Amino acid sequence: MTKRERLLALLKGQKPDILPWYGDLAYWFTYLNRTGRMPEKYHTEDGIYRLQADLGVGFHLQGFYPFTTHYEGVDVKTDITNDITTTVYSTPAGTLTERWRYIPETFSKAPAEHLVKDIDDLAALRYLYEHTYYLPDNTKIAKHREYVGDNGITVCYSPRTPFMELVVLKAGINALTFCIADDPEEFEATLDVIGKNFNKAFDITIATDCDCIMVPENLSSEMVGKEYYRRYMESYHQDWSQKIKDKGKYSMVHMDGTLKGLLNEVSHSGFDILEALTPAPVGDIPLEDFASYAPDNVILWGGLPGAFFSDDVSDGDFDKFTIEAIKYMSKNPRFVLGVADQVPPHTSFERIQRVNKLVEEYGAY
Repeated sequence: MTKRERLLALLKGQKPDILPWYGDLAYWFTYLNRTGRMPEKYHTEDGIYRLQADLGVGFHLQGFYPFTTHYEGVDVKTDITNDITTTVYSTPAGTLTERWRYIPETFSKAPAEHLVKDIDDLAALRYLYEHTYYLPDNTKIAKHREYVGDNGITVCYSPRTPFMELVVLKAGINALTFCIADDPEEFEATLDVIGKNFNKAFDITIATDCDCIMVPENLSSEMVGKEYYRRYMESYHQDWSQKIKDKGKYSMVHMDGTLKGLLNEVSHSGFDILEALTPAPVGDIPLEDFASYAPDNVILWGGLPGAFFSDDVSDGDFDKFTIEAIKYMSKNPRFVLGVADQVPPHTSFERIQRVNKLVEEYGAY
């Protein structure tokens, strides 16, 4: 069976020949390109797809948003200076500014200044989303599907839920918590405005010709927890996962942080796949306990912490952990062996390639 056939069999409740193995290599690709380590033969439009297939890793990410974002009645200016990207949104209800810093040592960006600092910014934020609209963009899907081929599935991103959009991108958990405490009614009114707007982008996403829709939440239970989840997110997850199913597609939610406070709740919200699950010792739940938190029909995807791909972990320890994960997951056809959450910079080609060899050796059901 191909990697695509293995995963689709699992999603249909069938048993593949061996355990599906998939990984998100996008962060590692960034490192290769920025440091000149990407082999010359992969300097093509389909290069990363071919490299991933050559390494024996099933492809599901990176996916993409099948829409473009536009503004009406909002002046947007962006400036990039000294690795800092500043974006200013000027609205009749106020001005919002955010800054993101690129950090060369980590090949990644981090917020230097969030768009929302406190409760006083919510009026302008509501105006921004009331005057944001989306247009379908299907320019990527055909080539993406062709390049992925039998090595995986095509994944499109929906928006995050409004609460997680604020947690991850627009406000951060600290400012968000103060907004809830200062004026919960205004905060919830703001979430309603964002939600109505995001539902329009969501409808565009589920109409796209792809295999799977991911809600890219970046969930972690030490920041969200049961109360916030039930109050602000659960209804979106239930509604969106059902709408995805009604369109004949599979649904996936990205959980790449601590799990103990949320895994049970999220797994009962209707998603087909919980993706990027990080086990102990990096996460807070042992791999062998994952299944006790989730219904039998939910696919549990993850198991290999990204940190284990670094050279701080010896080849012997990496093999031992990976083999144990493979042997456990191949007892029950409800798991996908995946990276939790991404293969980091400085990882060797050989270590990534090693996983596929171990899956072929130990991964038969």
